[in-house]
Amino acid sequence: MDLGLKDKVAVITGGSVGIGYGVARTFAREGAHVMIAARGGERAHEAAEAISEEFGIRAVAQACDVATAEGCDALIEAVRREFGGCDILVNNAGTGSNETILEAPDAKWQAYWDLHVMAAVRLSRGLVPLMAGRGGGAILNNASICATQPLWYEPIYNVTKAALLMLSKTMSTEFIPMNIRVNTVNPGLILTPDWIKTAKQLSDGGDWEGYLQGVADEHAPIKRFGTVEELADFMVFLCSPRASYAVGGTYFYDGGMLRSI
Repeated sequence: MDLGLKDKVAVITGGSVGIGYGVARTFAREGAHVMIAARGGERAHEAAEAISEEFGIRAVAQACDVATAEGCDALIEAVRREFGGCDILVNNAGTGSNETILEAPDAKWQAYWDLHVMAAVRLSRGLVPLMAGRGGGAILNNASICATQPLWYEPIYNVTKAALLMLSKTMSTEFIPMNIRVNTVNPGLILTPDWIKTAKQLSDGGDWEGYLQGVADEHAPIKRFGTVEELADFMVFLCSPRASYAVGGTYFYDGGMLRSI
């Protein structure tokens, strides 16, 4: 299926590793050019070079911390300088938390708010006018199943990802007159390097694969983790003209993990 993405420009935050890197590769496979934003500049440049060599498209890296206003401004300016604008924004940068409400300090709440919510606000504020000038586009916010089905040990993650859902919905109604579609994806268990690292730390006797299988057996009726590539295919499709009637939606990609309708 031709997704109609050839020569489009996609901006992916957290794009040098895990889900973000998988999404960047999938856009490139479809003929889109990519801007990879990440805090680690060296890793972002390595990712961009690898993608450009593999797929023959233009891939540019931008080192920035999108949890800060300065980092968002740097990325917006890089998109303007390198591509003259963009057609797609994937707000993917994020990370899990680990705390209790009674013990977590205000600073940790603020840090996650800036990363999961304000990054999407600031980048949209800067990039939407550029998208509109090119005839429209798509924004996809990567939230989490935890936005609606929270895990007890990461309340800050749960709350800020839930806020991202509402932000997406309100963005969708404000931006659709400019022909910019906004949607959200809520992944479940996706086998990222972070999950493997955690499993190696927590597994008994070094059986990290067995540990992950136990997590999948407990949470996902499909009894396995999803791959980054599976999720990336779904996310890129949502950003493509093939999904042109998808506006303001929240799409679960979770192997049946969600327990509600």
